[in-house]
This record gives sequence, structure tokens and C-alpha cells, in this order.
Amino acid sequence: MPAASSFDIKRIIRPNILKLEPYRCARDDYSEGILLDANENSYGPVHQARITQSNAGSSLIEAQPDSQQLHRYPDPMGLRVKQRILQLRPSIPSVNNVFLGVGSDEVIDLLVRITCQPGRDSILVTPPTYGMYKVVASINDVGIVKVPLIVEGEDIFQLDVDAVIQSACSDETVKIIWLCSPGNPTGTRLNEADVRRVLESDYRGLVVVDEAYVDFVRADRGESYAKLVAEYPNLFVMQTMSKSFGLAGIRLGIGMGSPELVQYLNNTKAPYSLSTLALDVAKEALSTEGIAKMRQVAASLCQQRDEFLIPELRALPHVAAIIGGNDANFVLCRFVDSNGRVSNEIAKGLYTEMAENRGLVVRYRGGDYGCEGCLRITVGTIEENRVVIDTMRTLLAAIP
Repeated sequence: MPAASSFDIKRIIRPNILKLEPYRCARDDYSEGILLDANENSYGPVHQARITQSNAGSSLIEAQPDSQQLHRYPDPMGLRVKQRILQLRPSIPSVNNVFLGVGSDEVIDLLVRITCQPGRDSILVTPPTYGMYKVVASINDVGIVKVPLIVEGEDIFQLDVDAVIQSACSDETVKIIWLCSPGNPTGTRLNEADVRRVLESDYRGLVVVDEAYVDFVRADRGESYAKLVAEYPNLFVMQTMSKSFGLAGIRLGIGMGSPELVQYLNNTKAPYSLSTLALDVAKEALSTEGIAKMRQVAASLCQQRDEFLIPELRALPHVAAIIGGNDANFVLCRFVDSNGRVSNEIAKGLYTEMAENRGLVVRYRGGDYGCEGCLRITVGTIEENRVVIDTMRTLLAAIP
């Protein structure tokens, strides 16, 4: 494995980040005892305080118990959450290999900021893919190299591996290759042999595998690429609490990679970026019981996807196919007109009518490369899935 064995993280980190002296916050030093070092409010959350008036007319303030310690700054590294992530992904060697961010979007942004020189460097993406890679690159004045996925045949939505490697190796400005697996909007897990080929190529930058939907992949289709982190120092794997754990509202993204890369991310992030509330909820969700429940719910969603939503969609008029690997909690449905031609008009019209007049919102993806005529439909509850099928059946039946 030429690239992995000779990978030097310092060659891709920006010089100013290498020299950065990170901010040292109060909780990096001490977190117990009488804490008068961080200018917190020692009375606790003031909206819960009991305030009375003394005989002399002054206010007497009585602090109330604050079991969540919301008057204190949170653990800047989220150590207890990281320890529980090791239970979820046991192949990860230690908490030093784990980074926590404010959703996956902060992780994406930080990775670009610590590696890419604005106005000079670039990233490589494989459309159709998650749109935030491009947005973050544009915000940071970073170039974008596009190597499309295969969009036809048996290997639909898999990597064009030779083209990815050739493009990355021939352009020294490419600091990151972004691989989305399972992809959004493709819903397709990337083949392990292809991912390994990229990791073992002569490319000297970072390979990031974004696995937001990994818990919806069937066992026979593969497992998380977190298992490769200890093997490849040039690999960084991203996951999230938003999808399978049902916690999009707490905004917690997970990154797993080499301790050196994680340290550079920690040096760059804001000191107390994750709230105590988010960390407490994540810690509970990542308990043994919480992980077991997540897997049960994910399995149920996959069953509804495979046994109800997909066959029912295929039976509707104007539905040509459900495309992709169906490895996520959504399906990508392609529509055609009465002559069998792929139709953005039908897909867009259906999307608009359902959203504006039927109280039913799906996602139009017909503008994405390789997704012409497509809607992306999230697997909902049993009742929601029935509603979407009934509504679409009624609307599609009225189209000549």
C-alpha cells in the first residue's frame, strides 16, 4: 500500500495550522472543586434561582440544584461520548482517534480549513454527492475537481476508480478526496475494493469517507469503513447522530481517523462547540441499550423500505425504476412519461403538488448528475409510507 505506508499528515496540513498554538480553556486543566476560573455564574441557571427580599431590602439568592451543570462550560472534548463511540465502533483503537463536531457539516468545514490553502488548493468530489462539500469549498475559496460516479449499468453509483486516482494524482492541489458511502442522493454503499484502491494509490492527500447512512446497510452488503481507520492513516471516516439515532436536532457529527489528524481538528475547533445538552443526549443514546434500540429501529426502517415502499413504488404508473443500492433510509425513484422517456417535468410537478397542496414533502433531485427524473423519498413511519404511496398513486394516475 504505497500511499498509506508513506503518508505524512504534515504534508497536507496548512503551515499556519501546524504552527497554531491552540486556545487553552479552563476545563482543559481542572473540572472539579470550587471552580472560580472560567467566570461562570456560580448561582447556576438564573431562571431557576429562588430570589427573596431580606428585611434590609436586598435580594437573597438561593441557587437551585443543577444536575446537568448547565451553568458550567461543557467538556471541550466530549470524552464520555467518545468512550461510548468506541462501543459502537469497536475497531477504533482509542478516544484519541475520535473527533466530535457540531454536526457533520462542521467536521467537513474543519477538514477543508486545516488542509486547503484558500485560492490555491482543491478538493475532489464524485457527483452525484452531498452538496455541502461544494458549498464548504466555495466558502473557503477552495477549488473543486469533479470525477462523476458511474451512472449506468450494474455498477451504477460506484466509483470510476481509475479516473479518481488519475485526477487526484495528477493534480497536486487536491488535498481531500470526498467519498460518500452510502451516497446521498445515491443511497449506494461504495465497494470496499474500490475504496482500498484509492487508499493504496499514489495519491498523497486525505481520503474522507462520509458514512451518514451506514447503519442502514444490510449486513451482506458490508459494514462501516471505520474498520479501516487503524490500517490506513490517510483515511478519515465521518458519521452522525442525525440519521439512525434519530437525533438531528442535537447537531453532533463524528469523525474517526489518526490521532494526529484528530489533534489538528481539536486545535482548530471552537473551545466549547458542543453543548452539555447535546453531549448528555448523545451519551444516553450511545449506551448499550441505546445502541441496541438504534439497531432495532434501523432494521425496521430497512424492512419497510424493502418490503413495502420499494415494491409499492415500482407498481405505480410512470415509475421507471428505483435506482441505486438502497443502502440508506431513503429511496431514489425515477419517473418517465407515457413514451418511456425520463421526465424531470413529472418528477418536479409531483414534488411541487405534494409539498404545496398535499402536505407531503419529498426531495426533488432531478437536477443532480445521473439523477434525471428522480425524487428522493425518505422511509417514514408505516402510516407515512402508506400516505406517500396513496398520494402518489392518485396524482400519477391523472397524468396521461
